[in-house]
Amino acid sequence: MIGTLLASMLETLGHNVCAIAATEAAAVAYAAQHKPSLMIVDVWLGVGSGLTAMTQILQYGFIPHLFMSGNITKVRLQRPDAVLLEKPFKEPALIHAIQMAINRSPAP
Repeated sequence: MIGTLLASMLETLGHNVCAIAATEAAAVAYAAQHKPSLMIVDVWLGVGSGLTAMTQILQYGFIPHLFMSGNITKVRLQRPDAVLLEKPFKEPALIHAIQMAINRSPAP
């Protein structure tokens, strides 16, 4: 449900949403299929972890991304350099996080 609401918000902001994944496996498959220019990844997926999904996806090349979570403190411990968006959020925070993710270059 959050994915659908987020997709609607992103489309209102002028972005094209190519897929919504509810599982780790689907996120990895959709990333390979669609090769998105940005990924917004919920840390806790219906099945699996968004963190693990991104680890797999990034093995094939860098994709700007940000993580959403209701508790960014735990995520920060695992991914200190990640762009994070804490739920619940408002549109300005989403826009800021997207810009941060897009402007971030891959780790050396």
